[in-house]
Amino acid sequence: MSCQRAQELVHGYVDGELDPANNLEIERHIQECQVCASTYRSQTALRSSLRDKSLYYPASEVLKKRIQSVVRKEARSERSPRPLSWRWVAVGASLAFMLLIGVMMWRVLPGVGRPSSDELLAQELVSNHVRSLLLGGSHLTDVLSSDQHTVKPWFDGKLDFSPPVKDLGAQGFELKGGRLDYIDSRPIAALVYQRRQHLINVFVWPAKGGSTSTTRASVSQGYNLIRWTSSGMEWWAISDLNLAELQQFVQMLQG
Repeated sequence: MSCQRAQELVHGYVDGELDPANNLEIERHIQECQVCASTYRSQTALRSSLRDKSLYYPASEVLKKRIQSVVRKEARSERSPRPLSWRWVAVGASLAFMLLIGVMMWRVLPGVGRPSSDELLAQELVSNHVRSLLLGGSHLTDVLSSDQHTVKPWFDGKLDFSPPVKDLGAQGFELKGGRLDYIDSRPIAALVYQRRQHLINVFVWPAKGGSTSTTRASVSQGYNLIRWTSSGMEWWAISDLNLAELQQFVQMLQG
C-alpha cells in the first residue's frame, strides 16, 4: 500500500469503517511507515479528544425561545396578505434559518444522528478483534501460553493494572495467551481463548466506577459482544462463537 492510499484510508481505519482486507493492508503499512503511523496516532488522539463531554452543550432556553418565536411569526405571516414574491422570500429565509439551526444543533448536541460512545467503543474493539485474527501469530498473542501463571505475570510492568487471568481449559475454553492492545490511545490487556475453531478476545482495563454492572450482550459487524464490569475492571468478550456458548464462557470468567 502506498502512503497516499494509506492517508486516504486512515480516517476510515480509525473510525472502524474499512473492510477486513483494507484493515489488514493499512495495519501492515502503519507498522512499516513512521509518517503514516504518526498520522494514525494524531487521528486517534483527535478522535479521543472529541469524545470529551465538555465539548457538548445543551441548547439554552433563550435559543429555544428564539426558535419558537421565529416559527410563530412565520405562522402569523402566512395568514396575513402579502405580495406573493415577498411571501416566498420570507419562507425561504425562514427555512434557511431553521436549516442553519438544525446544523448547529447537530454539531453541538451529543447523540443526534451520531453513534453513542458505547457504539463507537464496540466498533473499535471489533476492529481490534478482526485485526488480531487477520494478522494471526504476529498480533494475536505477545505471550503464547496456556498457563495462567505465565500469562498474568507477563503483563507486570507493561500495564498500570494487573488483569485477572483464568484457566478454563478443563471447561472447554483453552487459554491461548495474551497481548497488549490499545483503546483510546491507552494500553489495555487482551486475553485470548479458544473454543474449538473459534477464538475469543477478552479485553480488560480498569473501570471508571468500582461497582459491578449488568452483563450486556450485543452484535456488531457480525460478532457477538458481551460487556460487564466487576472487581474494578471493565470486560468485553468478542467472538464469532454462538451467543449461548459465549455467555457460558463469560459466566465462568465471572465465577
